[in-house]
Amino acid sequence: MTTAIVDALKDAYGDKLTAADVRAYCAMNGISYPTVTKKLEQYKVKRGTWDLTIQEARQQLEKSAAAPTVVPPIEQNLIPTKDDSFVKFGNFLDLKKIIQSRLFYPAFITGLSGNGKTFGVEQACAQLNRELIRVNITIETDEDDLIGGFRLVNGETAWHNGPVVEALQRGAVLLLDEIDLASNKILCLQSILEGKGVFLKKIGRYVQPTPGFNVIATANTKGKGSDDGRFIGTNVLNEAFLERFPITFEQSYPSSATEVKILNNICSDTDFCKRLADWADIIRKTFYDGGVDEVISTRRLVHIVQAYNIFDDKLKAIQVCLNRFDDETKQAFLDLYDKVDETVDVKQEEVVQ
Repeated sequence: MTTAIVDALKDAYGDKLTAADVRAYCAMNGISYPTVTKKLEQYKVKRGTWDLTIQEARQQLEKSAAAPTVVPPIEQNLIPTKDDSFVKFGNFLDLKKIIQSRLFYPAFITGLSGNGKTFGVEQACAQLNRELIRVNITIETDEDDLIGGFRLVNGETAWHNGPVVEALQRGAVLLLDEIDLASNKILCLQSILEGKGVFLKKIGRYVQPTPGFNVIATANTKGKGSDDGRFIGTNVLNEAFLERFPITFEQSYPSSATEVKILNNICSDTDFCKRLADWADIIRKTFYDGGVDEVISTRRLVHIVQAYNIFDDKLKAIQVCLNRFDDETKQAFLDLYDKVDETVDVKQEEVVQ
Protein backbone atom coordinates (compact mmCIF):
# COMPACT_ATOMS: atom_id res chain seq x y z
CA MET A 1 0.00 0.00 0.00
CA THR A 2 2.75 2.44 1.00
CA THR A 3 4.80 1.67 -2.14
CA ALA A 4 1.76 2.21 -4.40
CA ILE A 5 1.02 5.61 -2.82
CA VAL A 6 4.67 6.71 -3.12
CA ASP A 7 4.85 5.62 -6.75
CA ALA A 8 1.59 7.39 -7.55
CA LEU A 9 2.72 10.61 -5.86
CA LYS A 10 6.08 10.47 -7.66
CA ASP A 11 4.38 9.97 -11.05
CA ALA A 12 1.99 12.86 -10.44
CA TYR A 13 4.19 15.42 -8.64
CA GLY A 14 7.84 14.32 -8.90
CA ASP A 15 10.34 13.55 -6.11
CA LYS A 16 9.72 16.73 -4.08
CA LEU A 17 6.25 17.03 -2.51
CA THR A 18 4.47 19.88 -0.75
CA ALA A 19 1.44 19.80 1.49
CA ALA A 20 -0.65 21.12 -1.42
CA ASP A 21 0.43 18.19 -3.61
CA VAL A 22 -0.48 15.64 -0.95
CA ARG A 23 -3.88 17.28 -0.26
CA ALA A 24 -4.68 17.27 -3.99
CA TYR A 25 -3.78 13.58 -4.24
CA CYS A 26 -5.97 12.79 -1.22
CA ALA A 27 -8.93 14.68 -2.65
CA MET A 28 -8.69 12.87 -6.01
CA ASN A 29 -8.36 9.42 -4.43
CA GLY A 30 -10.66 9.75 -1.44
CA ILE A 31 -7.91 9.17 1.13
CA SER A 32 -7.53 11.18 4.33
CA TYR A 33 -4.54 13.54 4.55
CA PRO A 34 -3.31 12.16 7.94
CA THR A 35 -3.29 8.62 6.51
CA VAL A 36 -1.04 9.58 3.60
CA THR A 37 1.30 11.80 5.62
CA LYS A 38 1.82 8.97 8.11
CA LYS A 39 2.98 6.70 5.29
CA LEU A 40 5.35 9.45 4.10
CA GLU A 41 7.01 9.89 7.52
CA GLN A 42 10.35 8.37 6.44
CA TYR A 43 10.56 10.86 3.53
CA LYS A 44 9.76 13.97 5.59
CA VAL A 45 12.25 16.84 5.29
CA LYS A 46 10.35 19.39 7.35
CA ARG A 47 6.77 20.30 8.12
CA GLY A 48 4.72 20.14 4.90
CA THR A 49 7.70 19.00 2.74
CA TRP A 50 8.77 15.50 1.64
CA ASP A 51 11.66 14.20 -0.51
CA LEU A 52 11.02 10.78 -2.05
CA THR A 53 14.76 10.29 -2.78
CA ILE A 54 15.83 10.42 0.88
CA GLN A 55 15.25 6.72 1.50
CA GLU A 56 17.33 5.81 -1.54
CA ALA A 57 20.18 7.89 -0.18
CA ARG A 58 19.86 6.24 3.22
CA GLN A 59 19.96 2.78 1.70
CA GLN A 60 23.07 3.69 -0.29
CA LEU A 61 24.74 5.02 2.86
CA GLU A 62 23.92 1.83 4.78
CA LYS A 63 25.31 -0.24 1.93
CA SER A 64 28.55 1.77 1.98
CA ALA A 65 28.86 1.35 5.75
CA ALA A 66 28.36 -2.41 5.46
CA ALA A 67 31.22 -2.68 2.97
CA PRO A 68 33.76 0.00 3.90
CA THR A 69 36.73 0.85 1.74
CA VAL A 70 39.68 -1.35 2.66
CA VAL A 71 43.18 -0.23 1.74
CA PRO A 72 44.87 -3.18 -0.03
CA PRO A 73 47.92 -4.91 1.51
CA ILE A 74 51.30 -3.29 1.00
CA GLU A 75 53.13 -4.44 -2.11
CA GLN A 76 56.77 -4.09 -1.02
CA ASN A 77 59.13 -6.96 -0.28
CA LEU A 78 59.43 -7.44 3.49
CA ILE A 79 62.31 -9.95 3.51
CA PRO A 80 65.15 -8.52 5.66
CA THR A 81 68.53 -7.85 4.09
CA LYS A 82 71.32 -10.30 4.92
CA ASP A 83 74.05 -8.77 7.08
CA ASP A 84 77.57 -10.02 6.37
CA SER A 85 78.66 -9.18 9.92
CA PHE A 86 76.16 -11.59 11.47
CA VAL A 87 77.56 -14.59 13.32
CA LYS A 88 75.18 -17.27 14.53
CA PHE A 89 75.35 -18.28 18.19
CA GLY A 90 73.19 -19.45 21.07
CA ASN A 91 69.65 -20.42 20.10
CA PHE A 92 69.89 -19.15 16.54
CA LEU A 93 69.75 -22.55 14.83
CA ASP A 94 66.73 -23.64 16.91
CA LEU A 95 64.96 -20.38 16.11
CA LYS A 96 65.78 -20.82 12.45
CA LYS A 97 64.31 -24.35 12.49
CA ILE A 98 61.03 -23.02 13.89
CA ILE A 99 60.77 -20.38 11.17
CA GLN A 100 61.84 -22.84 8.47
CA SER A 101 59.16 -25.33 9.53
CA ARG A 102 56.45 -22.77 8.60
CA LEU A 103 54.44 -24.17 11.51
CA PHE A 104 52.58 -21.86 13.83
CA TYR A 105 54.71 -22.07 16.97
CA PRO A 106 55.09 -18.77 18.86
CA ALA A 107 58.45 -18.21 20.56
CA PHE A 108 59.45 -15.84 23.38
CA ILE A 109 63.09 -14.68 23.51
CA THR A 110 64.37 -13.10 26.72
CA GLY A 111 67.78 -11.70 27.59
CA LEU A 112 69.77 -8.62 28.52
CA SER A 113 69.83 -5.63 26.19
CA GLY A 114 72.14 -5.60 23.20
CA ASN A 115 72.75 -9.33 22.89
CA GLY A 116 71.27 -9.83 19.43
CA LYS A 117 67.72 -11.05 20.12
CA THR A 118 66.04 -8.95 17.45
CA PHE A 119 69.00 -9.13 15.06
CA GLY A 120 68.93 -12.93 15.24
CA VAL A 121 65.26 -13.08 14.24
CA GLU A 122 65.87 -10.68 11.35
CA GLN A 123 68.82 -12.66 10.04
CA ALA A 124 67.01 -16.02 10.37
CA CYS A 125 64.25 -14.61 8.15
CA ALA A 126 66.83 -13.12 5.77
CA GLN A 127 68.57 -16.48 5.37
CA LEU A 128 65.26 -18.27 4.81
CA ASN A 129 63.80 -15.61 2.48
CA ARG A 130 60.88 -15.14 4.85
CA GLU A 131 58.99 -11.89 5.18
CA LEU A 132 59.25 -10.24 8.58
CA ILE A 133 57.02 -7.55 10.06
CA ARG A 134 58.51 -5.96 13.15
CA VAL A 135 56.40 -4.04 15.66
CA ASN A 136 58.12 -2.07 18.41
CA ILE A 137 55.88 -2.32 21.45
CA THR A 138 55.40 0.53 23.95
CA ILE A 139 53.05 1.19 26.85
CA GLU A 140 50.84 3.11 24.39
CA THR A 141 50.48 0.25 21.88
CA ASP A 142 46.81 -0.71 21.54
CA GLU A 143 44.44 -2.70 19.34
CA ASP A 144 44.27 0.04 16.72
CA ASP A 145 48.07 0.03 16.37
CA LEU A 146 48.25 -3.76 16.07
CA ILE A 147 45.07 -4.90 14.35
CA GLY A 148 44.20 -1.79 12.35
CA GLY A 149 41.54 0.87 12.16
CA PHE A 150 39.86 3.54 10.11
CA ARG A 151 42.04 6.28 8.63
CA LEU A 152 41.20 9.38 6.58
CA VAL A 153 42.31 8.84 2.96
CA ASN A 154 41.66 11.57 0.37
CA GLY A 155 38.84 12.93 2.47
CA GLU A 156 37.18 9.55 2.94
CA THR A 157 37.32 7.04 5.77
CA ALA A 158 39.03 3.77 4.85
CA TRP A 159 40.05 0.70 6.82
CA HIS A 160 43.82 0.16 7.17
CA ASN A 161 45.15 -3.22 8.23
CA GLY A 162 47.53 -3.12 11.14
CA PRO A 163 50.87 -4.99 11.10
CA VAL A 164 49.34 -8.05 12.75
CA VAL A 165 46.68 -8.45 10.05
CA GLU A 166 49.29 -7.80 7.35
CA ALA A 167 51.44 -10.61 8.76
CA LEU A 168 48.41 -12.92 9.03
CA GLN A 169 47.43 -12.38 5.42
CA ARG A 170 50.97 -12.63 4.02
CA GLY A 171 52.03 -15.68 6.03
CA ALA A 172 54.89 -13.58 7.42
CA VAL A 173 56.77 -13.74 10.70
CA LEU A 174 55.45 -11.17 13.18
CA LEU A 175 58.14 -9.85 15.53
CA LEU A 176 56.79 -8.19 18.68
CA ASP A 177 59.88 -6.35 19.88
CA GLU A 178 60.21 -5.33 23.56
CA ILE A 179 56.95 -7.09 24.39
CA ASP A 180 57.44 -6.55 28.14
CA LEU A 181 56.80 -2.82 27.68
CA ALA A 182 53.18 -3.56 26.74
CA SER A 183 50.05 -2.82 28.77
CA ASN A 184 47.03 -5.11 29.08
CA LYS A 185 45.91 -3.78 25.68
CA ILE A 186 48.18 -6.43 24.18
CA LEU A 187 45.53 -9.01 25.14
CA CYS A 188 43.80 -8.25 21.82
CA LEU A 189 46.30 -10.79 20.42
CA GLN A 190 45.01 -13.74 22.45
CA SER A 191 43.18 -15.50 19.61
CA ILE A 192 46.04 -14.79 17.23
CA LEU A 193 48.53 -16.44 19.61
CA GLU A 194 46.29 -19.52 19.49
CA GLY A 195 46.63 -19.64 15.70
CA LYS A 196 42.96 -18.83 15.16
CA GLY A 197 43.22 -15.56 13.31
CA VAL A 198 41.20 -12.50 14.24
CA PHE A 199 37.70 -11.09 13.71
CA LEU A 200 37.82 -7.47 12.59
CA LYS A 201 34.71 -6.35 14.40
CA LYS A 202 34.78 -2.81 12.99
CA ILE A 203 34.28 -4.08 9.43
CA GLY A 204 32.73 -7.47 10.18
CA ARG A 205 35.44 -9.57 8.53
CA TYR A 206 37.32 -12.62 9.79
CA VAL A 207 40.99 -13.00 8.83
CA GLN A 208 42.41 -16.51 8.86
CA PRO A 209 46.18 -16.99 9.21
CA THR A 210 48.00 -17.85 5.99
CA PRO A 211 50.35 -20.86 6.26
CA GLY A 212 53.78 -19.74 7.41
CA PHE A 213 52.47 -17.08 9.79
CA ASN A 214 54.17 -17.11 13.17
CA VAL A 215 54.72 -14.83 16.17
CA ILE A 216 58.05 -14.20 17.89
CA ALA A 217 58.40 -11.87 20.87
CA THR A 218 61.56 -10.40 22.37
CA ALA A 219 61.95 -8.98 25.86
CA ASN A 220 64.59 -8.03 28.42
CA THR A 221 62.57 -9.76 31.15
CA LYS A 222 60.34 -12.81 31.30
CA GLY A 223 57.21 -10.70 31.55
CA LYS A 224 57.43 -10.44 35.34
CA GLY A 225 58.73 -6.88 35.53
CA SER A 226 62.22 -5.67 36.44
CA ASP A 227 63.03 -6.04 40.14
CA ASP A 228 66.39 -4.27 39.95
CA GLY A 229 65.03 -1.33 37.96
CA ARG A 230 67.48 -1.86 35.09
CA PHE A 231 64.65 -2.07 32.57
CA ILE A 232 62.38 0.67 33.80
CA GLY A 233 59.00 0.72 32.06
CA THR A 234 58.74 -3.04 31.70
CA ASN A 235 55.49 -4.48 32.99
CA VAL A 236 54.13 -7.67 34.50
CA LEU A 237 52.39 -9.36 31.58
CA ASN A 238 49.15 -11.30 31.91
CA GLU A 239 49.84 -14.95 32.73
CA ALA A 240 47.29 -16.16 30.18
CA PHE A 241 49.09 -14.12 27.52
CA LEU A 242 52.50 -15.58 28.42
CA GLU A 243 51.08 -19.12 28.47
CA ARG A 244 50.29 -18.81 24.79
CA PHE A 245 54.01 -18.87 23.99
CA PRO A 246 54.87 -22.59 24.06
CA ILE A 247 58.64 -22.03 24.03
CA THR A 248 60.99 -19.52 25.65
CA PHE A 249 64.63 -19.01 24.64
CA GLU A 250 66.99 -17.51 27.21
CA GLN A 251 69.59 -15.59 25.23
CA SER A 252 72.97 -14.82 26.81
CA TYR A 253 75.78 -12.71 25.42
CA PRO A 254 77.95 -14.63 22.94
CA SER A 255 81.26 -16.11 24.06
CA SER A 256 84.45 -14.07 23.67
CA ALA A 257 85.46 -16.17 20.65
CA THR A 258 82.13 -15.49 18.95
CA GLU A 259 82.31 -11.77 19.73
CA VAL A 260 85.78 -11.62 18.20
CA LYS A 261 84.31 -13.06 14.98
CA ILE A 262 81.51 -10.49 15.06
CA LEU A 263 83.92 -7.59 15.59
CA ASN A 264 86.39 -8.86 13.00
CA ASN A 265 83.60 -8.70 10.41
CA ILE A 266 83.38 -4.97 11.11
CA CYS A 267 86.92 -3.97 12.02
CA SER A 268 90.23 -5.06 10.45
CA ASP A 269 92.26 -4.56 13.66
CA THR A 270 92.06 -8.14 14.96
CA ASP A 271 94.16 -7.41 18.05
CA PHE A 272 91.87 -4.57 19.11
CA CYS A 273 88.79 -6.76 18.58
CA LYS A 274 90.31 -9.53 20.73
CA ARG A 275 91.17 -7.17 23.58
CA LEU A 276 87.69 -5.61 23.50
CA ALA A 277 86.03 -9.03 23.71
CA ASP A 278 88.24 -10.05 26.66
CA TRP A 279 87.53 -6.72 28.39
CA ALA A 280 83.76 -7.14 27.97
CA ASP A 281 83.93 -10.72 29.25
CA ILE A 282 85.66 -9.62 32.48
CA ILE A 283 83.09 -6.87 33.04
CA ARG A 284 80.19 -9.29 32.52
CA LYS A 285 81.59 -11.80 34.98
CA THR A 286 81.98 -9.01 37.52
CA PHE A 287 78.44 -7.86 36.78
CA TYR A 288 76.99 -11.35 37.33
CA ASP A 289 78.91 -11.56 40.62
CA GLY A 290 77.40 -8.24 41.73
CA GLY A 291 80.66 -6.29 41.53
CA VAL A 292 79.35 -3.65 39.08
CA ASP A 293 75.90 -2.38 38.18
CA GLU A 294 76.50 -1.96 34.45
CA VAL A 295 77.53 -4.29 31.65
CA ILE A 296 79.16 -3.97 28.23
CA SER A 297 76.82 -5.44 25.63
CA THR A 298 77.72 -6.90 22.27
CA ARG A 299 75.96 -3.93 20.70
CA ARG A 300 78.26 -1.54 22.61
CA LEU A 301 81.34 -3.41 21.40
CA VAL A 302 80.08 -2.98 17.85
CA HIS A 303 79.59 0.72 18.53
CA ILE A 304 83.20 0.98 19.74
CA VAL A 305 84.76 -0.64 16.67
CA GLN A 306 82.54 1.44 14.40
CA ALA A 307 83.75 4.57 16.23
CA TYR A 308 87.32 3.32 15.79
CA ASN A 309 86.71 2.92 12.05
CA ILE A 310 85.61 6.57 11.96
CA PHE A 311 88.12 8.25 14.31
CA ASP A 312 91.11 5.85 13.96
CA ASP A 313 91.73 6.36 17.68
CA LYS A 314 91.18 3.46 20.10
CA LEU A 315 90.96 5.53 23.27
CA LYS A 316 88.57 8.06 21.76
CA ALA A 317 86.40 5.27 20.36
CA ILE A 318 86.12 3.68 23.79
CA GLN A 319 85.55 6.96 25.60
CA VAL A 320 82.77 8.28 23.39
CA CYS A 321 80.96 4.94 23.66
CA LEU A 322 81.31 4.84 27.45
CA ASN A 323 79.99 8.35 27.97
CA ARG A 324 76.49 6.95 28.43
CA PHE A 325 77.54 5.58 31.85
CA ASP A 326 77.99 7.64 35.03
CA ASP A 327 81.50 9.01 35.66
CA GLU A 328 82.45 6.40 38.24
CA THR A 329 81.44 3.46 36.07
CA LYS A 330 83.04 5.00 32.99
CA GLN A 331 86.36 5.48 34.79
CA ALA A 332 86.28 1.96 36.23
CA PHE A 333 85.73 0.49 32.77
CA LEU A 334 88.51 2.64 31.29
CA ASP A 335 90.93 1.61 34.05
CA LEU A 336 90.13 -2.04 33.39
CA TYR A 337 90.77 -1.64 29.67
CA ASP A 338 94.14 -0.09 30.50
CA LYS A 339 95.06 -3.41 32.14
CA VAL A 340 93.83 -5.43 29.15
CA ASP A 341 95.55 -3.39 26.42
CA GLU A 342 98.98 -1.94 27.13
CA THR A 343 98.91 -0.07 23.81
CA VAL A 344 96.25 2.30 25.14
CA ASP A 345 97.07 4.68 27.97
CA VAL A 346 93.86 5.89 29.55
CA LYS A 347 95.84 8.25 31.80
CA GLN A 348 96.87 10.40 28.87
CA GLU A 349 95.30 13.82 28.45
CA GLU A 350 91.52 13.58 28.11
CA VAL A 351 90.31 13.49 24.54
CA VAL A 352 88.33 16.58 23.55
CA GLN A 353 84.76 15.45 22.85
